[in-house]
Amino acid sequence: MLSFVLSRSFCQVVTEANRRCYPAFGSIFRTFSTWSPKCDEASQDGSVVTYSELKTMLASHNIQLFDVRNPDEYQAGHIPQAVNVPLDNLEGSLQLSPELFEQRFEVKAPTKADDNIVFHCKSGSRSIRALGIAHQLGFSKARHFKGGYSEWVEQEGKLIK
Repeated sequence: MLSFVLSRSFCQVVTEANRRCYPAFGSIFRTFSTWSPKCDEASQDGSVVTYSELKTMLASHNIQLFDVRNPDEYQAGHIPQAVNVPLDNLEGSLQLSPELFEQRFEVKAPTKADDNIVFHCKSGSRSIRALGIAHQLGFSKARHFKGGYSEWVEQEGKLIK
């Protein structure tokens, strides 16, 4: 338990220090840094959306679902209501003005207070990175669908184009 608390605290301190000291280099640093599952999992506690939760959110239209896969993957099939914002473009996209975001993606821009922001990719690796980026930018209530499009297709039994 102590190691979990220490690793979580350490991750938060390093993340905050990097954000404050090197804001312009944040995305470059993330590109070349080594991803640590323990660190990310500890700092993202409670941020996972299950398949059943995702279905409920979609049914009630109470979701801002962002697919962070590449455009070709998105075109091959995607979850209904998902908006394609590739991981490489996510940080810049979340920093756009609401008007520019809406113009580019044809959906309402997410705000930092929104609690219905969900990221997904194919199997969870890119969406956990997207979640980290969003949290660093202040979207602290954002979550991710860990199973990704792979779990969606498995559960739905079909591709949705």
